[in-house]
Parts: sequence; structure tokens; C-alpha cells
Amino acid sequence: MSIVSAPIDPARERPGPRARRLGEMLRVDHAGEYGAVQIYRGQRAVFDALPHKRETAERLAEMEAGEAEHLAAFDRLLAARAVRPTLLAPVWNAAGFALGAATALMGEKAAMACTAAVEEVIEKHYQAQIEELGEAEPALAETLARFREDELAHKATAEAAGARDAPGFSLMRAAIGAGCRLAIRLAEKI
Repeated sequence: MSIVSAPIDPARERPGPRARRLGEMLRVDHAGEYGAVQIYRGQRAVFDALPHKRETAERLAEMEAGEAEHLAAFDRLLAARAVRPTLLAPVWNAAGFALGAATALMGEKAAMACTAAVEEVIEKHYQAQIEELGEAEPALAETLARFREDELAHKATAEAAGARDAPGFSLMRAAIGAGCRLAIRLAEKI
């Protein structure tokens, strides 16, 4: 049974620390997938305009489609569990698109470095959530594990496309990673 169609046990959904923590998890995961979609849209806005970068634009579109599927799943989970999305969604919209466009303007390898840096943080974030959930929420843990595998695949795709060869890769990775970790903390609470 998928997490999206799993029945909700009202006894587990009573207000309390556990329900609040699950709400934080869903809110931040939704925000992260929303931000990822916007990053890819920003990158594609640049590469779609360059006929000689069609292959790159298509690769980004495939990864964006995966993130959009994750976002749709979290949309359903938020609704099913009556969790509000982050109030920072307009910020993630603008920031994600701007980050994607800016890195794409720096070149294909910089765009791939952005993807690799973001996916590195997200896959670790999902792994920590999976471990925290343990056996308490097996359907959600299974969904997160599947999404984590997708994020690892995106990271591998980005690295195969030259992410680590981008000028200033280490600096970009550190800065983007720090931004992602800050966004995670903010989206959990706000």
C-alpha cells in the first residue's frame, strides 16, 4: 500500500509531539521538493533558450519530472494529514528559480554542481528521517527511501555530467549545502 493511499489512524494523529514532528517532516519535505522543482525550472529557463544545450535541457527536464512526482506525493500527504505547507513557499519559489538560473548561466558544469550539492544534502536528510521514523511509520519510511534513491540517481547523473569539474566546485558545494540545511531548519518551523 502506498503512503498516499494508506488509511490514517486517528489515534496516531492526535495533537502531540509525535504528530507535530511528523508535520514538520512532511512540511520540510514538501518545501524541499518544491524548491527542487524551481531550481530545475530556473536551469531549464536558461538551457531551453540555447539550441546547442538541448541534451542538457532534456536531462534537467527528466530530473524535474521526478521532483514534481515527489512534490505531488507530498501535496497529497499534507492534505491527508492536515499539515500546512511552509509559509516560506514564495521565498523557495524565488530562491530556487534564481539559484537554478544563476548556476545555469555559469555553465552546464555549474548547473550540475548545484544539482549534486542539493541532492547530497537531501539524500542525507531523507536517510535521517527514515532512521527517525523506524517502524513507527513504515509506509512513510518506504516512500522516503524510494525518494532518496531518486535523489541519489540525480546526484549520480549530475556527477557524470561533470559537476565536480565545475570551477569552484568545493565552494559552490559548501555554500549551496549550507543554504539547503538552513532552508530545512526554517521550513520545519515556519
